[in-house]
Amino acid sequence: MSSPGGPSCREPHREQGRDQAREPAREQGREQGRETSPYVELDRAAWAALTEPGEQQPLTTGEIERVRGLGEELDLAEVEQVYLPLSRLLSMYVEAAGNLHRRQEEFLDRPIPPRTPFVIGLAGSVAVGKSTTARVLQQMLAHWPEHPSVALVTTDGFLLPNAELERRGLLLRKGFPESYDRRALLRFVVDIKSGKDEIEAPMYSHLTYDVLPEERVVIKRPDIVIIEGLNVLQPARVLEDGRTGPAVSDFFDFSVYVDAATSDIRRWYIDRFLRLRETAFRDPDSYFSRYASLTEAEAVAEAERIWDSINGPNLIQNVQPTRSRATLVLRKDADHSVRYVRVRKL
Repeated sequence: MSSPGGPSCREPHREQGRDQAREPAREQGREQGRETSPYVELDRAAWAALTEPGEQQPLTTGEIERVRGLGEELDLAEVEQVYLPLSRLLSMYVEAAGNLHRRQEEFLDRPIPPRTPFVIGLAGSVAVGKSTTARVLQQMLAHWPEHPSVALVTTDGFLLPNAELERRGLLLRKGFPESYDRRALLRFVVDIKSGKDEIEAPMYSHLTYDVLPEERVVIKRPDIVIIEGLNVLQPARVLEDGRTGPAVSDFFDFSVYVDAATSDIRRWYIDRFLRLRETAFRDPDSYFSRYASLTEAEAVAEAERIWDSINGPNLIQNVQPTRSRATLVLRKDADHSVRYVRVRKL
């Protein structure tokens, strides 16, 4: 997290112009019978229509309230129209992976061991709502009888401790790729896909803005693991000897990128900062308690400064370029609702 409320530009008018220009191009491509993208793109209505007749979304209003992030407009309609079809698609992938696992072991003439957990990577900007998406998917997927055990791990726990970041001069780059213990995160994912019975992940406190050295999340052979974080779709790094090392995303079975216009994400970040100023920042134990005394104008100016100097550059330089690596993209509108879904073709 590089700033309050999140670990931690394409110019807004250019991005919006590209979005507007893309619509007639899509229509023209359809009219001419051409497919010019490696993705299938469905608008909100077409995606919602994929729900099976009579299929009921399993979350109650209270459950949705508990998973909804600060300032997000998640409701029953959003869950039913967006996340129910997505959870069904993911369940199909999980089932297909299980079938392929069995066929491969038969081909290798080996006794069929338990399948390793199905790993979903979930990426996106600070304040775009990826944590809410991860929590909703965890709840939705756990309601499918084929995979009732779904674990959720955030990469915040793999940030280097503040003392180490300060020693390296990286405290103001918290959330950038170099601020994470990438070897530890890679080992964690490799252990999951190696089928270890029990794996531990470090925990992070958004109150103290630091890793909790004595706290651990214990993962015990779940059916599915969702790994949520800013940089989980980063490509492999080139090592000092010129070789390319493995990337965390190499071990994902499916990946989701939560997307929105940069101008909207910036506004959501500022709005969330103002809400936190009235809530979490007022806790005297909060790392950001000093912001609670700011006037609204001062708080807006500080949020803009943090976004423009830290979160915005990290989005443009490191997070946004990984969008094309995702299996599926959820594109949000200005009100936080999902406008369209883009799925990579098989």
